[in-house]
Amino acid sequence: MKASNACRYGGSCYFSTMKLILTFLAIMNIFSLFARADSLPLGAPAPQVTAKNQDGEAVIFSDVYGKGITLVYFYPKAETPGCTKEACSLRDAYANLHGNGLQILGVSRDTPEAQKKFKDHQKLPFTLIADTDGKVAEAFAVPMIPLIGVPQRQSFIIKDGKVAWSSLSAQTSGAAEEVQKALDTIQKQ
Repeated sequence: MKASNACRYGGSCYFSTMKLILTFLAIMNIFSLFARADSLPLGAPAPQVTAKNQDGEAVIFSDVYGKGITLVYFYPKAETPGCTKEACSLRDAYANLHGNGLQILGVSRDTPEAQKKFKDHQKLPFTLIADTDGKVAEAFAVPMIPLIGVPQRQSFIIKDGKVAWSSLSAQTSGAAEEVQKALDTIQKQ
């Protein structure tokens, strides 16, 4: 009996489905190796962009930068496992990070409505940006994952209007620790 017939006649499709998912993920990883662009160098001026937040309100990034050190982190898609781990890591450490003066902006290609749902569902205490046209990712030189057109996971810390730190392969569940280490280093300078 063929695998497709086994699925049709009550057989287990688990292994076929897992094989398909693993193949897809492997292909995406290969594509991501070729999609890396030159990131903004340390010391580069922070991009001056405006985009809508989860409530559909305009966020002028330069205004946020003016309030203090700012983390701008890019993630592929709201409510996906890795993106949820990353957001929740930052959420769980928010009191400490924000207490050290850090502003946080999470950016993805999701709509304001999807960002609002993600923010509310995960109880995120920071602003999410709906970069539906990709202009924010473009300004930060964040490459898109081929075929699916979502930004790669990258993070930037902006201090005094300049890029003070970046991670081109940002962590998911360890995001807060990675950002805290960078913040400690930046604040010592």
